[in-house]
Amino acid sequence: MNDEQVNEGPALPPASSSSLNSEQRREIANWVSGGLGLSDIQKRIAGDYGVVMTYMDVRFLVDDLDLDLVDPEQPEAESSKVDDIVVEDEKVTSGVSVEVDGVTPPGAMASGSVTFSDGESKNWTLDQFGRLAMSGGTDGYQPSEKDVMEFQRSLEKALRGPSL
Repeated sequence: MNDEQVNEGPALPPASSSSLNSEQRREIANWVSGGLGLSDIQKRIAGDYGVVMTYMDVRFLVDDLDLDLVDPEQPEAESSKVDDIVVEDEKVTSGVSVEVDGVTPPGAMASGSVTFSDGESKNWTLDQFGRLAMSGGTDGYQPSEKDVMEFQRSLEKALRGPSL
């Protein structure tokens, strides 16, 4: 036996949703309503019931039980977006400002600068492989997640050019 082989006991054969009784199916419905994702449900079925199911089998089981997966963070994310954006004259603005350079340095597809909502500025460069690099500004500065998301949206809009 080489180092890559690990003996973890007998492998359980893959099972179908018919291997589960009605009580187990009700428990799985509780897991789904509690916000567990498919991979977590798959692990719990194997751990709690000893039934090994593929990810796709678990997906089909959830569909067969007519359950909808719950994303517990989704409602909060939507409400925070509304609070952080200000509408002025039918134009949506934020605290992040992106500028694109008129002349691009060698080896870059595009470049420019960004000023984040807290006033910190960085230079950015996009290479021919789509990799984004940031430079300049305060050493060790990390913009907020909200500012990063807004920077990405603003950069995409700026690179697409003016809409007609």
